[in-house]
Amino acid sequence: MSRHQQIGLLIAAFVLAYLLPLGFHGLWIPDETRYAQISQEMLHGGDWAAPHFMGLRYFEKPAAGYWLIAMAQAVFGQNLFGVRFISALSTGLTAMLVYLLAGRLWNEPRKGFISALLFMSFMFVAGQAGYANLDPQFTFWVSLSLGAFWLAIHSVGKPRLLYWLLLGVACAMGFMTKGFLALALPVIVALPYMAWQRRLRELLTFGPIAIIVATVVCLPWVLTVHLREPDFWRFFFWHEHIRRFAGANAQHDEAWWFYLPLIVAGCIPWAPLLPMTLRQAWQQRRTPASTFLLMWLVIPLALLSLSKGKLPTYILPCLIPLALLMGSALADRLQARQIKALRLNGMFNTAFGILALAALLFMQLQKSVYEQEPQHLTLAISVLLAWVLVNALQSLRPLRWWWLPAPGAWLSIALIPMALPNSVIFSKTPDQFIACHQDELAASQHLLSNDLGVAAALSWRLKRNDVVFYDTRNELEYGLGYPQPTVREVDWNQVRGWMADARRQGPVGVVMRGGGKDEQYELSLLPKDGKQYQQGNLLILIFGRTQP
Repeated sequence: MSRHQQIGLLIAAFVLAYLLPLGFHGLWIPDETRYAQISQEMLHGGDWAAPHFMGLRYFEKPAAGYWLIAMAQAVFGQNLFGVRFISALSTGLTAMLVYLLAGRLWNEPRKGFISALLFMSFMFVAGQAGYANLDPQFTFWVSLSLGAFWLAIHSVGKPRLLYWLLLGVACAMGFMTKGFLALALPVIVALPYMAWQRRLRELLTFGPIAIIVATVVCLPWVLTVHLREPDFWRFFFWHEHIRRFAGANAQHDEAWWFYLPLIVAGCIPWAPLLPMTLRQAWQQRRTPASTFLLMWLVIPLALLSLSKGKLPTYILPCLIPLALLMGSALADRLQARQIKALRLNGMFNTAFGILALAALLFMQLQKSVYEQEPQHLTLAISVLLAWVLVNALQSLRPLRWWWLPAPGAWLSIALIPMALPNSVIFSKTPDQFIACHQDELAASQHLLSNDLGVAAALSWRLKRNDVVFYDTRNELEYGLGYPQPTVREVDWNQVRGWMADARRQGPVGVVMRGGGKDEQYELSLLPKDGKQYQQGNLLILIFGRTQP
């Protein structure tokens, strides 16, 4: 294929696999509803400096990631597509960066196409591309910074200067998206690499250019948020960096080896190619390209593993060098017509699909996972059968059908959310239930919810940030610590009095999660005369106005 054909195919895959499915299912809690609501609040409230979550200060992340999601909602509408578009776009741009960088690393267009295709079809990557959060954006900025670094040290004259400038811009945007890690990752890769190349003087000469540019880009927002919210940097630095990295009570505390199996799982459906990939990378470790990519993979992985707080999405930047190394190794095997690894890849995925299908049917027969949902069960079986088919074809004809796991992965990612049992869909995507009763809820003078994810979905759907929290705080504890002009939370002892006062002012809309013992007790404290709707363990209650 020509370069234009390769790019055309990648763009077609991006549109069909990434953009087309964005509006097929509701927002997942807690992340998607949170990022959707914070960005919408920026759009409506006009405060683009300090993030607020349902009217409360929310300083866990900087502002730039929310800016982009807010702008997408302004362009495409405050809907599912608009909320998720930036994640898809960021991943698509990262894939294009993989394609371009592979061309500079090896000067072989086929390696660029294969590397980009592998990266786009890593199921972990494709799944995050359709999920509204900040990690795809952060991954793009980190990848752009390290890609610009590689291009800068292999260029001369004006292009070299431009790449150093681009490095500074990428670091600034990464910092304003998720924080100081965006500044640390390029440094911990570039410094040892340039030391290995014995080019530290060059790094010390041109590196300050990137630092100055990053400072200039960040400084207006940094100063603005400091002047408006003097406590932002204290909370953001100590709570979100130091405590999460080294604190004994760090959020999402996991063992040091947490990311090792996730790296393997993150490469599905190409995970069986990992031994071949790492073996070839190690054999070529004295070449600049392999050494750079190995450092990009291993050093950030080691730093993230040292952190106390860990989330699976943190390893997304490590999948870029892995895709490049895997693409190079696979291209070499295809060129030499060596099919053993590809055949094993297809056989492994086929066996996995057969086992998953057998497990699904067994569970359905034993305890009816799908209750009177033949369409969802049929769709789930169809997805697994398609997975088995494409991977079986790869194992049978590796040279001809080596690429088939990619569309199999994309089809699975697009359809699995719609193939889940209603018990999962109802619990995890409450905004669809809220949308069905949006008019009645919008007419309510006051809103109440006992679950933050549900409250965020309610706030986003109604474009209101005044939801009152019923016996729930969690990540809003910091924001609730500030004096509030109106009541923002009630507990078990206060809810009856609050309901009585609220109903005298107008109708009250309540969205409750009522599955557990505590939730059932919370429900029992509410009046009994409300209009009630139920979906799974979610309840919507509409209480009419009472006489003063």
